[in-house]
Amino acid sequence: MFSGSIVALVTPFNDNGGVDYQQLEKLVEFHIQQGTDGIVAVGTTGESTTLSMDEHVEVVTQVVLFAAGRVPIIGGNGSNSTAEAVELTKRLNDTGVAGMLCVTPYYNKPPQRGLVAHFEAVAAATTIAQILYNVPGRTQCDLLPETVAILSKVKNIIGIKEATGNLSRLSEIKALCENDFLLFSGDDNTGMEFMLQGGDGVISVTNNVAPKLMSDMCRFALDGNREQATLINLKLQALHDSLFVEANPIPVKWCVQQMSAIENGNLRLPLVELSSEYHELLTTAMRSADVL
Repeated sequence: MFSGSIVALVTPFNDNGGVDYQQLEKLVEFHIQQGTDGIVAVGTTGESTTLSMDEHVEVVTQVVLFAAGRVPIIGGNGSNSTAEAVELTKRLNDTGVAGMLCVTPYYNKPPQRGLVAHFEAVAAATTIAQILYNVPGRTQCDLLPETVAILSKVKNIIGIKEATGNLSRLSEIKALCENDFLLFSGDDNTGMEFMLQGGDGVISVTNNVAPKLMSDMCRFALDGNREQATLINLKLQALHDSLFVEANPIPVKWCVQQMSAIENGNLRLPLVELSSEYHELLTTAMRSADVL
């Protein structure tokens, strides 16, 4: 069910700061038409930390409805509070999501045994497929391969989004887990190589801006066609490099607005609009990917 190019979808806001569901529907349709293989709703790129729980659940619910079964929807269900993550998981159970993506608890810096207890508690709150999410650059918490191996034995924990950018993690996790445990890159810069070395796909920020190219690149990489995947990835490289010049999703929201995929790039504080010093850099990157 889960493979290939999966977008970590931005959440559009209107000028009053509320979620813009009309623009959200437009985005979902855009991705389906461009060949995106799956959608993560309200992850890091979807500004999960500034949405209320009610908003969070409603956005996921609406994305499922807009997609209408055409691609699988994965709802973000992470929190740095285990009790909150469990509550969110329970509320997402009835939304129709195909899976959930649970980030490691941020700020708390739990030990590995705390991470095991956290993810076991979240998984016990649902029968829906759970994907672990390791992004220590944001959370200051690293889910180690040995801990992933322990958690992979939990029935409904089916995979991991590994966003360290360290390709050696892929081989370590593969060696420790069963063959059916899914491995997704959360790092666009190394995503192609991740798939060529046996990964199952990329949960991508770049996909927001260049979904057709990302879909094509992932398809070639998963087929083992390094030459064709590399040709496409070269066109995407400037985006991979520049979409993190400021904190995600500041740059990507600006780009999606410039493409007219959404009407504005509004963010919620403490995130603010992209600094003008990066406008030319990102414009050049979008032109390299033929999206402007």
